[in-house]
Amino acid sequence: MIQNLQRQNQNKPKVIAIVGATASGKTAYSIELAKKINGEIISADSRLIYKGFNIGCAKPSIEERQGIPHYMLDIVEPEFDYSAGLYAKQAKKYIYDVLSRGKVPIVAGGTGLYFRLLLENYEPPKVEPDYELRNTLNQLSCDDLYSILTDLDVEGAKSLESKNDKKKLIRAIEIVKIGGLPLSQQRGVCDASEFDITWIGINYPRDILYERINQRVDMMLSMGIVEETKSLLKKHGRIPNLVFTIGYKEIISYLDGICSLDEALELLKQNSRKYAKRQLTWFRKNTNIQWNCYPEPIQKNK
Repeated sequence: MIQNLQRQNQNKPKVIAIVGATASGKTAYSIELAKKINGEIISADSRLIYKGFNIGCAKPSIEERQGIPHYMLDIVEPEFDYSAGLYAKQAKKYIYDVLSRGKVPIVAGGTGLYFRLLLENYEPPKVEPDYELRNTLNQLSCDDLYSILTDLDVEGAKSLESKNDKKKLIRAIEIVKIGGLPLSQQRGVCDASEFDITWIGINYPRDILYERINQRVDMMLSMGIVEETKSLLKKHGRIPNLVFTIGYKEIISYLDGICSLDEALELLKQNSRKYAKRQLTWFRKNTNIQWNCYPEPIQKNK
């Protein structure tokens, strides 16, 4: 397999994409692979771009990175509304920088839209953000937002993978209201990629994956997620990118006295499992992904 990954298409630069659900072991696998094939890692995670989102988002520490360069981590402060389009633009520069030094770019993460824009040459709807509209909509609940979207575009609302993703609901409403057409008539399209991509999907059977998620949450508690959340609230206040992020929103509920710590942790496990399911639903639409259940460590040459 390693030899196949290292083969270069004569016409396109080689990129390896490692995808999967949260807690599936993408980070550890990509680091082992990078050591084996002289690679460097470009993160494709919409939460790891934010400075300070460490324990709650399972950002790999300097020690965990084992000397392998990682890019697209700690890019901006969490007040910044970082877009997928901006991610693709910056990450592509890193891909070509890695290639220019004779190394192999490995794009690893769990944010499907980041992969689509960066590697699949996806052209998103050409609707510019309306920050005044976003601020107004952000005051509403997910149920209210879904109702608004249903009134505007019932089929578009049904097409969303989750009724509880506030950011995606707001963007969908924005596209329909400003673009003046249903989502189905404004969705972008994928064209031929400029890269020769090897897609690797890291996964486990559901019961094992869910147990890994539960163990990760327990580890977050021992690492200090409560203290990290307090620190982020003190520094940034109740900004949307904090209070709506899985890992922090549950702990904030505990800090607000809405639930006990045990209840918050159980809710975090539940929300993480639901998120994992949405991630896998997204990635399974990509028929080029070679799924690797029970991923084993990459063996070094003797």
